Amino acid sequence: MMAAEGPYLAAIIARLPEPTANLAAFGVAFAFAIIIESPVFMLMSASTALVEDEPSYRALRRFAYRLAALVTAVQVVLLLPPVFDAVAGLLRLPADVAHLTHGALVLLLPWPGAIAYRRFRQGILIRHGQTRRVATGTVIRLAAMSVTAFAAFRAASLPGVHVGALALSAGVLTEAVASRLMTRGLVASLRDRPRPADAMEALRPAALARFYAPLGLTTFVALSAQPIVTFFMGQARFPIESLAVLPVIHGLTFVFRALGLSFLEVVITLLGRRREHFAELRDFAFLLALAATGGLMAIAFTPLAEFWFHTVSGLDLALTRFALLPVRILSVFPALSVVLHVQRGLLVHARRTRPTTTATVLEVVAVSAVLAAAIHALDFPGAVAAATAILAGRLVGVAWLVPPCLRLLRAEPTP
Repeated sequence: MMAAEGPYLAAIIARLPEPTANLAAFGVAFAFAIIIESPVFMLMSASTALVEDEPSYRALRRFAYRLAALVTAVQVVLLLPPVFDAVAGLLRLPADVAHLTHGALVLLLPWPGAIAYRRFRQGILIRHGQTRRVATGTVIRLAAMSVTAFAAFRAASLPGVHVGALALSAGVLTEAVASRLMTRGLVASLRDRPRPADAMEALRPAALARFYAPLGLTTFVALSAQPIVTFFMGQARFPIESLAVLPVIHGLTFVFRALGLSFLEVVITLLGRRREHFAELRDFAFLLALAATGGLMAIAFTPLAEFWFHTVSGLDLALTRFALLPVRILSVFPALSVVLHVQRGLLVHARRTRPTTTATVLEVVAVSAVLAAAIHALDFPGAVAAATAILAGRLVGVAWLVPPCLRLLRAEPTP
């Protein structure tokens, strides 16, 4: 459901005035917002793995609040005109796209703090098996986003990208409030759970930082691929068209990639203390990968592609045709997403988070290298080069994690 918001908002923006520039600005603003909030993204996994009593809840809550304040401050600095103008110049953004992007990022200021808070709270729900409440929170988020988007769409003369940004902020703020309400009873029940004295060391700020830093850095490095792609689009053929279709392609592929993304917390929660349930999780992951990639292929390689991009997303026929090859290149990406998050779940469960950071760094390096080659040596159109590079990078990241995961599965688990 969360993955539906990107295509949904892109479809609204495509039906407002100047859709190409506004879709391009939406893609750039969303890329910035995602990379800024990336350090808080893994708070759900950390909360799922660590929050089991009141001391662990309070320790991770303090950590989450400080992290949220830090990433919000980073976004404020980015919005300072001299800083933003320098970054926009580095990305070679056209003046109209840069202006629209700046306004959208102002409206997205609540985004990182709200995301941090609700992911921390949702981890508590997952830890206690209340995953339906997580889904309920997402429904509330989409409802708030829809109401805001349609009100702004009909009642205000805002540019399309600003309508989208306002809707995103309203949605995450509403979901954060809902997450607090849904976890009140669970938080109260944690007070009755004692924690052994010898386990308190793991909750010290330095210990939490050592555990979380590789996770946060992993997401930050992974999501930095989006600004890197945006930077290279300015050097490729068809730069504006590429920037316009990439958020729509990203939204469609994310609908299917999100199935693998959600499986990370499932692995952490259900693997068992001695990894005794790995076989069942592996078999389910195989079916999930087939379903996710099969679903995307059913759209990418059939007339449903034109229906999705033109009729649903609102792209004109020229942009629709431009989007076809990139989305077909990325059609196997959802299966790789399932594999990657099974690997990460195994490593987080075993408190071995550093290999994920190394794998992600290699993935981003591969994305950058393939982008440079595809654009400068092979003269690919920007969107095609981006899809090729993103797929190649993910293959590198998955391959790197195979040896540590195999060593972990062959080792005798610690009781």
